[in-house]
This record gives sequence, C-alpha cells and structure tokens, in this order.
Amino acid sequence: MPLIRAGGQEDLAQIRAIQAASPEASQWDPSEYLSYDLRVLVEDDGSIAGFAVSRETAPDECELLNLAVAPAIRRRGAARRLVQSIVESFQTTAGISVFLEVRESNMVARAFYKSLNFQEVTRRQNYYDQPLESAIVMKFHSC
Repeated sequence: MPLIRAGGQEDLAQIRAIQAASPEASQWDPSEYLSYDLRVLVEDDGSIAGFAVSRETAPDECELLNLAVAPAIRRRGAARRLVQSIVESFQTTAGISVFLEVRESNMVARAFYKSLNFQEVTRRQNYYDQPLESAIVMKFHSC
C-alpha cells in the first residue's frame, strides 16, 4: 500500500517529472520545496506517485502551496490522501484552517477541493500569469 512520508533531496527528480507532466500545478523549482513541509506519496515499488507542499502560517493555520499527482496515478485517491495528511498533521484541539489558491478555470481542482470541504472565500484578480488568470482562494476549517 502506498505510504506518505517527508520528501527530501533524493525525491526531487521524480517531483520535477510529476510537476512537468502537470501543467495545472505551480511550476516552481522543486528544490525550493525543501524549505517547506514537503510530503510524497510513495508506491510499493519506491516510485513517487505525487507530492504536496505546505507551510504553517500560524499555529492553527497552513497554506497548501502545491499539489500534483503523476498522470497515470490520478483519480485513485492519491491527492486526497496527501491533502488529508496535511490537515491531520496540523490538527489542534481548536481546529485548523487550510488555505489555497487555484486557477479560476481549473474546475476539476475546484470540485476536488470542495469534495474535501474547502469553501471558496474570495477571488484574486490576475493572480496567475502564463496565461493571466484570477485565482480562487479556498479555505478548509476543521473544528
């Protein structure tokens, strides 16, 4: 069964490949992810199926910075498991808030996050470039 673990330097080549195959994901230099909470979903054969990058912004709040799953693995629960692992790791007795931005046109991602109980809270005009597009800010809050 695939497991989620902290990502490291040794995972960057596979993360780079997944990111390159995921044009809807942010296209950052994967080495930057080492400065944040980087999680990878590892298949039984040792290959990386997906990754999530987040950062704590307050004791009870974090921001999901990037999430991508290898195209061949999509729609099998990998992304859901990665997001849930972030929520669970930051969980406090008072709950947690998780924020993220998603391209306004990315209806698949918006529906996915809504299925995880994220709510659309605001819109950031012209947030993304290449192409220029607004972002939808979404928030999850647990009690």
